[in-house]
Amino acid sequence: MDFNDIQNAWNNEKGENVVLPNNLERIQSANTPLDKIRKNIKGEFIYQIISIVFLGFVPLFYNFPEKMNILYYLLFTFYVLVCAYYITRFYLFYKRLSAITLKTKDSLYETYFDIRLNMELYKTFGFALTPFLILYLIGFFYYAFSKIPGFIANEFTNYQLIALFSIVVFSMLLMGISLELWVKKFYGKYAGEIRKVIDELKEE
Repeated sequence: MDFNDIQNAWNNEKGENVVLPNNLERIQSANTPLDKIRKNIKGEFIYQIISIVFLGFVPLFYNFPEKMNILYYLLFTFYVLVCAYYITRFYLFYKRLSAITLKTKDSLYETYFDIRLNMELYKTFGFALTPFLILYLIGFFYYAFSKIPGFIANEFTNYQLIALFSIVVFSMLLMGISLELWVKKFYGKYAGEIRKVIDELKEE
């Protein structure tokens, strides 16, 4: 870096946002994990849309009776509304990340905390879908039991009710653990790399 580079850095930034060329290079090194986060979010959009379309056709795959179809699509409508809200939030987050140019410490801080905020939002999204997962499993097992000749709903034994309760608890635990691992692998790891750059800048 020559004197002109240093002078341009001082002229383009003011106050605490002034960044010397060596620090600028370090800040811009956070673009690599940021690109990976963008790529993962883009992939999430595709997976979410495919899963919504697939779930919309589930009654056709299993030949649900007409009454069950009505209940299923009522639940599916609420599911789509919840997904639409969170997917819209993530799309806006993706647009912000795509428009970011990391040139100052402030921009790096803002980006990092925006990522952390949306990581928590992602977990909230997962937990918001948990009731739909549980209701889907209950409905699926009820439908499976209903195929048994002479089955009546009030014939559930204590063991079957315990099994049903176990499914609910297991689903919640599985969703919680899966969310933590998923977010850590696809977002937390790269957020940690950005945090490392921030820490290095603090030490100088």
